[in-house]
Amino acid sequence: MNAVDSAGELTAFRTPTSPWVTVGQVGAALAASMGIGRFVYTPVLPLMEAQAGLTPSAGAALATANYLGYLVGALAGIVLPVLVRSVAAMRVSLLILTATLALMPVTSNETAWAVLRCVAGATSAMVFVIAVSAMHSTLSGHAAHLSGWAFGGIGAGIALSGLVVLVVRSMSTWGSVWWAAALLTLICTLAAWTLTPERAPTAPAAERRRSREQGHRRFSALFISYSLEGVGYIIAGTFLVAAIDRTAGSFAGSGAWVIVGLAALPSAPLWASLGRRWSRPILLVIALVVQAAGIALPAVADGIWPALISAFLFGGTFLGISQMSLTIGAHLQFPRAVAILTTGYSLGQIAGPLIVTPLLSDGYHLALLVASGIVLAAALAAASLTIRFRQRATVE
Repeated sequence: MNAVDSAGELTAFRTPTSPWVTVGQVGAALAASMGIGRFVYTPVLPLMEAQAGLTPSAGAALATANYLGYLVGALAGIVLPVLVRSVAAMRVSLLILTATLALMPVTSNETAWAVLRCVAGATSAMVFVIAVSAMHSTLSGHAAHLSGWAFGGIGAGIALSGLVVLVVRSMSTWGSVWWAAALLTLICTLAAWTLTPERAPTAPAAERRRSREQGHRRFSALFISYSLEGVGYIIAGTFLVAAIDRTAGSFAGSGAWVIVGLAALPSAPLWASLGRRWSRPILLVIALVVQAAGIALPAVADGIWPALISAFLFGGTFLGISQMSLTIGAHLQFPRAVAILTTGYSLGQIAGPLIVTPLLSDGYHLALLVASGIVLAAALAAASLTIRFRQRATVE
């Protein structure tokens, strides 16, 4: 090994002096890849419909392209686990993601938009898998709220993307929103640049096989629940702002997305802290039921207050659901749990817009009701985890 390789290995595996350094780096990576890189599309969708002539069905197609790319990125983490431990893979993915956001206003071709959103999805998934795997590896044994605050980076990114739309839409066009999002993503990229990747597994192969056999059934239930959550949550995550726009006004729609982000920011550490007193599987079921109610609310009640309450309930649960599901997967010691669960989640996200696209001709209300029902089904699947699940005294 030459000196350059040695230096690279030391850079890749150095340990931050404080776990809060990892929290900040993971939070920045998740804000870039998920909060902004993926979810800025939700508040900008009504603008593109109004200013760029994007139809609801075309908007759903762009969302599906993004989720298809997300699936490709998640599968890459399973097939090529070395990528999950690669500094270069994370950095290149963040830079490519930033470029795809900046290029969106350069064209008005829907095919080109679909390609850009597909690439953005793939790079988002890669960064997510790397960052979350690094978080579980580095913060293992530390207080539960630390990983929760790291997940809160997604909420911070969502809030920033919503604020960008609120500010820019009154002064400029939809294209400026994408450029502002690209700038924010670049800033977060720089903050996450030195994130320490996950170390290679050291447990003996026989021990890993034994752990997999013991947790197989429970992991299967978790996989089904998290995949169904991907279906229901992404329908709401894609169309919630557009639905509120039509019933409560455009300001309410963009404002609701800011509330989603602000509610999401502290939600993950709150659910993680509750996990010290109650079983995570029970909390997961509760969070899914609350989310289902929040998704259904604007479909059954018009007006600003139902819209804002819906946004709060949705924002306050979806990050907690992801954090608890991935932590339970790590608890079960299932090999490459993060990448596998993320793959199921992404499959659900691909199916979500496709399922509800035929329902969009009369608005978004029926789509939200379908999403709510699917999330309730996810809660039923998660309920089986509460049977004979023993909570660890220490938190991953």
